[in-house]
Amino acid sequence: MSLITRTRGVFFGWWIVAAGSLLQGLGGVLVLHSFGAYFVYLQAEFGWSRTLISGAISVARVESGMLGPLQGWLINRIGPRAVMNLGLLAFGIGFFVFSRIDSAVGFYFAFFLIGVGSSFGGFLTVNIVLANWFERQRARAMSLGAMGFSLAGLLVPLVAWSLATTGWRTTALVSGILVFLVGLPMAQVFRAAPEPYGLAPDGDPPRTPVAPGTPGVQVAGLTAREALRTPAFWLLTSGHTSALFAVAAMTVHLIPYLVDQRQISIEVAASVAAAMTAISWVGQLLGGQIGDRFEKRLVAGVAMLGHTLAMIVMILGASLGPLALGACIHGLCWGLRGPLMMAVRAEYFGRRAFATIEGFAAMVTTIGLFFGPVVMGSIADLTGDYRAGFGFIACMTLIGFVCFVLAPRPAMPSLPEIG
Repeated sequence: MSLITRTRGVFFGWWIVAAGSLLQGLGGVLVLHSFGAYFVYLQAEFGWSRTLISGAISVARVESGMLGPLQGWLINRIGPRAVMNLGLLAFGIGFFVFSRIDSAVGFYFAFFLIGVGSSFGGFLTVNIVLANWFERQRARAMSLGAMGFSLAGLLVPLVAWSLATTGWRTTALVSGILVFLVGLPMAQVFRAAPEPYGLAPDGDPPRTPVAPGTPGVQVAGLTAREALRTPAFWLLTSGHTSALFAVAAMTVHLIPYLVDQRQISIEVAASVAAAMTAISWVGQLLGGQIGDRFEKRLVAGVAMLGHTLAMIVMILGASLGPLALGACIHGLCWGLRGPLMMAVRAEYFGRRAFATIEGFAAMVTTIGLFFGPVVMGSIADLTGDYRAGFGFIACMTLIGFVCFVLAPRPAMPSLPEIG
């Protein structure tokens, strides 16, 4: 309570946005954006296949997705701050384990810890909290919260430099230390919802403070069971899943594709990856502005067409310029669409059981996070060419476009009269 009291001049939800942006940026630069650079060094040292290496981060995403319902339950039960603290501890320890591996089993175990930690201490928890603190400005808040993830992509060349000069083991060790020094303090900012502190979403006129769960204090929305019975849940989640095929595949395999198949240096390839994630920041700015003004699912549908175009450019491009353009188109659409995914589900299903609904959605969307890198890596191993994999991803993003366009808005039940 004292922290919120000291920040009365600014709606406390915006401080949560800032902390969430830093946390998502931390996970982005240390894992998702930089994994492709680690990829090259791991393959050189251990001689592992592309499928084995990409499988580790895919498995990490699967188990974090499978834990989605548990994560939602824990957020409701013990609060987001406690969940984040547990996650960040696992995240940091995972990097310490990673820095010491000497086998594929150790590699997979390290990324098991990293996957659980980055999930509990990152995207899902952050955005569940933001959905409670914002309603009218939800897309803007989630877009700003995701900007840290995009801007962190600018640091990929720094990670590539560290890998080249100090080695991947030292880089992993320092990454674990950064998780503790930066991540844990940021987690202490988080509060589950504004109402217990006499505040209202979006900084609207304050309400009387109430304890969580007080009888008569209700928020609108569907139960998790009701949401899962709607076509909207499955269409939105399927569209999101198809998008993550593209995001996960490009994140893991862009640098190896440029280095191995297009003979581009790892430093330049890392710069292309950095540009891809940096341009997603522009997409997030656009998404935050238009997501609260237009139909979010249709904006997401347009972005899916952009993902498809990007995959086609990656297939046809033969030199650095077109390949960098394709990566930037992908990054722009990723930024435009990404923060709208949870915002549209919060809009469709309300706040009543949002943490649980998001947990179940995470179980489904994990399919894209897992199979995107694995399919791309398997195709490259079998054919020696990434382009067929990009074609597969293009088909998936077209399916996603159809899912978003067809998703109907469910009827929201009205709150019963109290008294």
